[in-house]
Amino acid sequence: MAIGFRIATAESRIAPDLVEAFRGIATSHASDSMNRHTGIFGLRPYHRRGYLSGPALTVRTNPGDNLMIHHAIDIAEPGDVLVIDGGGYANQALLGELMGRHAQHRGIAGFVVDGAIRDIGWFDDFPCYARSNTHRGPFKNGPGEINVPVTVGGQVVLPGDLIIGDEDGLLAITPEDAPEVLAAALKKAADEDKARKAIAEGTQDRAWVARALKAAGVL
Repeated sequence: MAIGFRIATAESRIAPDLVEAFRGIATSHASDSMNRHTGIFGLRPYHRRGYLSGPALTVRTNPGDNLMIHHAIDIAEPGDVLVIDGGGYANQALLGELMGRHAQHRGIAGFVVDGAIRDIGWFDDFPCYARSNTHRGPFKNGPGEINVPVTVGGQVVLPGDLIIGDEDGLLAITPEDAPEVLAAALKKAADEDKARKAIAEGTQDRAWVARALKAAGVL
């Protein structure tokens, strides 16, 4: 095998029923349920519509090179999220409209790219998060790896992790943690519904603010 090229198999994979259960869960609720210490940062959504939820198919690329991304699209399963560690390199776009169309045709759920993309006007309805955009196209020489641990936006993502994304950002959740995070996120959503009702009725308890300030010696 050529050094720098590797195609592995995910050791674990988020269950399809959990993928569906998370669909529509606010990333803020999931993040709060993970003690607010994890997340993918520095990437922004290039799409206008669409919630992202699916198992990670990870790709590590040579900066500015998309050969292995092409292969990942070809072997991805429907519903996969391509999570691409491009090292944050901004000078070459790793993908654009044509690769997006091919991915969409194959049933891929979306892209998460720690690097640049182009043809950004195409991505209105196809979930795509990236660090930046540029008109300059990629190289196609490799090397690269598929289904290996990657670092994207400061978070380590393992093959098969659950990726969720909305307008607030992105999270990766391990299959082992997903059931507990889901239960806590649903409770968080229910608690916020109660808070909204209390705000509307003028009955929200705000005494905790004064207690916190008194404990800090402010009041």
